[in-house]
Amino acid sequence: MGEEAVTVGQLAAWVRRFADLIAEQKAYLTELDAAIGDGDHGINMDRGMTAVAGKLDAATPGTVDELFKLVGLTLVSTVGGASGPLYGTFFLRLGSACGGSAAVPIGDLVNGLHAGAGGLVERGHAELGDKTMLDSLQPAVVALETAVSAGDRLPGALSKAWAAAVRGRDETVPMVARKGRASYLAERSAGHQDPGATSTALLFEAAAFVFAAGN
Repeated sequence: MGEEAVTVGQLAAWVRRFADLIAEQKAYLTELDAAIGDGDHGINMDRGMTAVAGKLDAATPGTVDELFKLVGLTLVSTVGGASGPLYGTFFLRLGSACGGSAAVPIGDLVNGLHAGAGGLVERGHAELGDKTMLDSLQPAVVALETAVSAGDRLPGALSKAWAAAVRGRDETVPMVARKGRASYLAERSAGHQDPGATSTALLFEAAAFVFAAGN
């Protein structure tokens, strides 16, 4: 049996589910950001993901790299603040690494997620423990890779990745921010959940939902 693969249609469903979750959690994300940032993370992300969903409604790209390029460029052009460039870079790197086919093997998807995380590090100069979206993203990707390497099927592997993303999100609460607007607060940023890590956990929640449902 060949390696498990996912189709561009399934990946588009993941993106759409992420857009739905962002819309549902817009007010909460904005509330989190109001405590330590500019107070617009939920609003900005919802605007960007709504634009992405609209483009997917018009025409679903035929290849994985085209899909994630559409997502990345749309977010860069429509999302304000740091989130647009960061999420945009993540999706653009993910697409480039996955390549121009209509389906991608799971191992290549994992490599693409690593590439996306690397793009965040380059763009934002963040490290684990800086109280950013990387604190949710990196543990999730590592958990996914570990589960896939152990022979887990994608639904189970993504469930573990989501759990790791949630743990990473929660672990940002006591952290002192060292990057972004929250870093201006220094010690006062401790005790607040990072909004970027929170939206990143939603990204993996969306993936776990879509692939568990067999979409």
